[in-house]
Formats: sequence, C-alpha cells, structure tokens
Amino acid sequence: MSGTRRVLVTGAVGQIGSELTLALRERYGAQNVIAAGHRTDPSSALRDSGPFTRIDVTDREQIEQVVTRHKINTIYHMAAILSAVGEENPQLAWNVNMGGLYNILELAKEHKMARIFVPSSIAVFGPETPRDCAPQETVLHPTTIYGVSKVAGELLGDYYAHRFSMDVRGLRYPGIISSETPPGGGTTDYAVEIFYEAIKHRRYTCFVREDTVLPMMYMPDCIKATIDLMESDLYCLKHHCNFNVAGMSFSAGELAAEIKKHLPEFICDYRPDFRQEIADSWPKSLDDRPAREEWGWKREYDLAAMTIDMLQKLGKRYAEGDL
Repeated sequence: MSGTRRVLVTGAVGQIGSELTLALRERYGAQNVIAAGHRTDPSSALRDSGPFTRIDVTDREQIEQVVTRHKINTIYHMAAILSAVGEENPQLAWNVNMGGLYNILELAKEHKMARIFVPSSIAVFGPETPRDCAPQETVLHPTTIYGVSKVAGELLGDYYAHRFSMDVRGLRYPGIISSETPPGGGTTDYAVEIFYEAIKHRRYTCFVREDTVLPMMYMPDCIKATIDLMESDLYCLKHHCNFNVAGMSFSAGELAAEIKKHLPEFICDYRPDFRQEIADSWPKSLDDRPAREEWGWKREYDLAAMTIDMLQKLGKRYAEGDL
C-alpha cells in the first residue's frame, strides 16, 4: 500500500480497539489514526494521544462525515456486540454487527479505500465443528447471534473482495486476554476477570466449568496478528476474511493453577451460567496453517509467559490505585 495511511478505527474504546489504536498511532503517526467510539468514554491514553470522535456505526451518514473530513483510506472495523451481550439483545447485535459492517463496506467501496480489516471470531464455529484443531474450512453452524453475524460478516467481506475487487481482510480471534482494558461481554471474559480478581481479592468465581478448554490469545499477539495481516502483500493471500489464528489453549482450571504458582493463596471456584453452553459449542483448539503459510503468523506468548506478564502489569496498577 503506497501513500500515507489515513486510518479509522471503529470500536476504538473496546478491549482490542483501544490497544490497537495506540499501536497504529505509533506506527503511522498519531494524527493519521482516528479513534471512533460510541457511548463509552475513551481512556486518557486514547483521548490524549490523537484524534477521537463519536460514531454510531449503524448511522451511515455519521461514518461518511468522518471518512470525508479525515480523508480516510484504511478502516479497522472493530465495533461489535459480543456473544454474551448479544444473547441478551439479539436485535441490537444484528443491527450493529451486520448493519454497521454493511455501512463500512459500502463507504469503502464508494470512497475507493485501500484496505479494510473486518474481525471475525471463534464464535463462527458450532457443535458440528471438530473440537480439536478446528480447520479453517469447516462446518459453521454457530449457536449465538454473535456467531451468526460473524459467519455472515466473513461471507460479506469475501463477497466485496471478489465482486468489487476490494482488499478486505479478517481474522477469527480466539478469546483475547488483556491487562489494559476490561472485557466487553464475551464468553471468554473469565480468562481476563480471573486476573483482576486474583490481584484484588485472591479469589474468583468462574462462570464456566473447571475443565472448559478454549482457544485464547494474549493481547500483544492479537495486535501483532492484526497488523501483520494488514501489512502483508495481497498477492500472498489466498484467503480474505476467515483466517484462524492460534495462540494457546488451556482449561479454566489450568489457568487458575498457573496463577496459583505466583499467588499461592489464590482460590478459584466454579459456578457455570448460561455462557457454559456457548463455550461448549466452540472448539478447544484451532488449525492456523493458512495464516502461517500465507503471511507468516507465529505467536510469541504461551500460558506461562502470559500469566507472568499479566500479574506483573496488573499488580503494578493495583499498587498505584489504578484497578
């Protein structure tokens, strides 16, 4: 991609969007990366490091005003309603996840944008998907409205790529673990909450069973995968919007045990709720060979390294009164 990147990040106040925006500003210059959120106020780091605006992604006119005013040529469309919240309000999830995506793709087409990132999720998988090493090309019968919208989103992104020769790319994110921004209503949120509660109270009640295994990824690897894909040469890519990316897989019990190595007094008990059924519909691990072969994906963090880093960062913030 030649010329200056003029980037819009929707959902920039969210768990991934907030850290992705800061990474993109370091890479392309703060004034070239416009952060857009809806209702939640941005952190001071996000607000003070570059331009911020408010956007409702279901309002096409609002998006177009920002695109035109800032001469946007690249969009990271991170705005979404996640799995657990989506089950509580399916209509909202559909309107935001599908209506918002359609608006983004149409504006990208009309304004001849260079590149669009459309994230997907392991929520596209369902009970018929192989549980171990789920392939990229497989049965996609999700059991949540979030998953349904993500399957449709992958197909819509591929359609715009083939029909209109647009450069649309996307990853199937596993559960994302971050030390900076609290989770936003996903089924894998326990893997973030457990660290906060371990640091603050030395105890956590987990909403999935101890033996629940899901694919996870530490945020630095998530940001790396996103930027690596977007900076890859298009001619190297055989796929567009459905790349599996694997970080690590572990059970809730294994995560608790890893934390306990560093905080021996930590206690975790288990009280599964409605999110258990969602978790049981997803695979335990992913086959990410296409990502490794087409654009050189490789993770950096495993469970042990992530746990050490999370506890160090959250422990420091807690000591400073920032948790």
